[in-house]
Amino acid sequence: MTVGSKVALSVLDSSNPFRYLGVQGDIIEVTQEGAENHINKLAMKYMGKDKYPLPEGEIRILIRIKPKYVHSMG
Repeated sequence: MTVGSKVALSVLDSSNPFRYLGVQGDIIEVTQEGAENHINKLAMKYMGKDKYPLPEGEIRILIRIKPKYVHSMG
């Protein structure tokens, strides 16, 4: 994944198959900065853990998308 690449993202609601969000756009930033902090916040929210149990050698990244199209249903 590189800056300028096209990207599409779909988020489905597991409790309602007719509800979703779709985003299409361009990647404007790829960085490791802040990625570990971000996954740790999600671990606290969803797992009740202070730190996400990253496998050895795994590298987290954050990807920022500039949306061109956003569509949803439900």
